[in-house]
Amino acid sequence: MAVFSQTSYADHESVTFVRDPAAGLRAIVAIHSTALGPAMGGCRMYAYPSDDAALADALRLSRGMSYKNAMAGLPIGGGKAVILGDPRSDKSEALLAAFGRAVDRLGGRYVTAEDVGITVADMSAVARHTRYVTGLPGAHAAGGDPSPKTARGVLHGIRAAARCALGRGDLAGLTVAVQGLGAVGYKLCRELHEQGARLVVADVNPLQVQRARDEFGATAVAADEILFQEVDVLAPCALGGGLSEHSIPRLRARVVAGGANNQLLTEADGPRLARRGILYAPDYVINAGGIIAVCAEYLGDLNEAQVWAKVTAIEDRLTEIFRRAAASGEATSRIADAEAETIIRNARARDAAPPLARTA
Repeated sequence: MAVFSQTSYADHESVTFVRDPAAGLRAIVAIHSTALGPAMGGCRMYAYPSDDAALADALRLSRGMSYKNAMAGLPIGGGKAVILGDPRSDKSEALLAAFGRAVDRLGGRYVTAEDVGITVADMSAVARHTRYVTGLPGAHAAGGDPSPKTARGVLHGIRAAARCALGRGDLAGLTVAVQGLGAVGYKLCRELHEQGARLVVADVNPLQVQRARDEFGATAVAADEILFQEVDVLAPCALGGGLSEHSIPRLRARVVAGGANNQLLTEADGPRLARRGILYAPDYVINAGGIIAVCAEYLGDLNEAQVWAKVTAIEDRLTEIFRRAAASGEATSRIADAEAETIIRNARARDAAPPLARTA
């Protein structure tokens, strides 16, 4: 991949390739921006089909983290790590230790946390080899597993979108299709169920699907059909890239609002949704609850009530984006991108952000 000629990725500050044959580690750490502070973003472990696919994912995810952190008003930049391998068979204590040492060698420019394929327990193993890690159990009242905060933020985003696109003040009786029943998706289902929403679900794990049917009365559909259900809201909570020129014409939802990162395959897909009259909640705005929590844990600057208040504020932030989109005719994705880029550009124009001091 010709990275430096890729317009979308040209502003990355650094990309580090890590290899430790003895530990079986192959990883990529992409730092998109440290303009607002050290780059913070989770570590994903996935059996990528190729090295190029892993690099593309790291670059897209790290840029998304810069935008997410900027839009959430956090004093951190954006980065992401990916470990190439199957977390079910390739993960080991030695591999996590080697990854921790690799993070430590970056000297605090990148702070890691959990993501797909990596757990809170894994982060505890990483933390034995670097202090540049967050999302640790018991470290802070608002810290640990960030998925409850992410799911709650998505719920608030769905509220904002339902009010804007459907004229609904509550979610009772709305039908929501949830793609992916992992840590965030399943917790979102619980939140939606408690609000009286009807659920349509899909996941590659049949046990998770059956659990959602039993616990929430959810209707199950095949994983390759979940995007195309006739529902009020589509909530992608699996891996990204599902919204494309091929899938968008087949969507039958009026709102897309979910917890997955990089839901749009290309930048052209936001305007594609807008032309179809589908309201899109930009993913890095709606799913910021988790990073709000782990940032507060790392810095020790907010108590749990303050973290929840910032998660709740996602609803107002999206409401404003929707208002501006309606007034201008611009796609919500374009409005969010432009605002995030302005925040980062203004920070770059100032003196470099000083290092952040974390609490003991």
